[in-house]
Amino acid sequence: MLVAITRQISPALAHCELTHLERQPIDIARATLQHDAYERRLVDAGCAVVRLAAGLDMPDSVFIEDTAVVVDELAIVTRPGAASRRTETPAVADGLGRYREVKAIEAPGTMDGGDVFVVGKQVFVGRSSRTNQAAIEQLEALLAPYDYAVHAVDVRGCLHLKSAVTAIGDNLLLLNPAWLPDSSFVSFDRLDVDPAEPLAANALRIGDQVIYPTSFPRTLERLIRRGLDVRAVDVSELQKAEGAVTCCSLIVRQA
Repeated sequence: MLVAITRQISPALAHCELTHLERQPIDIARATLQHDAYERRLVDAGCAVVRLAAGLDMPDSVFIEDTAVVVDELAIVTRPGAASRRTETPAVADGLGRYREVKAIEAPGTMDGGDVFVVGKQVFVGRSSRTNQAAIEQLEALLAPYDYAVHAVDVRGCLHLKSAVTAIGDNLLLLNPAWLPDSSFVSFDRLDVDPAEPLAANALRIGDQVIYPTSFPRTLERLIRRGLDVRAVDVSELQKAEGAVTCCSLIVRQA
């Protein structure tokens, strides 16, 4: 069984943290409808959706992936790189405690879950403006008893590692090579995003389905031509807040 933990869109979403995008007006009502449609995609993919509440003091809380890293053996609550987001973590820790033993990243470490990309027993962690070396070392120590290998990857030009690469198959990655070192992910098959769509590398694979934004039609066509079962969803309002499809849920696999 799969559980997808999501979080309500805050009425304060327009005051979200921004690093690489210019601030634009965000239609909260439309963003809420888009988030509802996203959750329906999760249900269609076989997930039971558990939505946590959020408040006015949590504009970025819908991007719940940044607050935790979940593997089969445990959940690790992060210490987000933006100090304004650290109030988000207690409720997420409580929610994850129903399904996993919960550990935490501690100061001076900072980590966003969007920088952590798990493929089997390989864990790739982006060194970014939100995730530092101290947190990477803590994550490595927490995962070592379970035989995970942690690899640091320097991220350039984008917010998170998962802005540049995600999994779309068992050994197949969707990536933007311009934002990654040339030596990264050489052992995987790869599908590059269309060069005209640099933000298009974020996809959410659940089972045989790939949830993917409608905003990147050229890369979407590449996914379809590859024979993937793509389920498109409009998340354009969330993208104005530097959101993407992976960051709006935590996928928890239950035994």
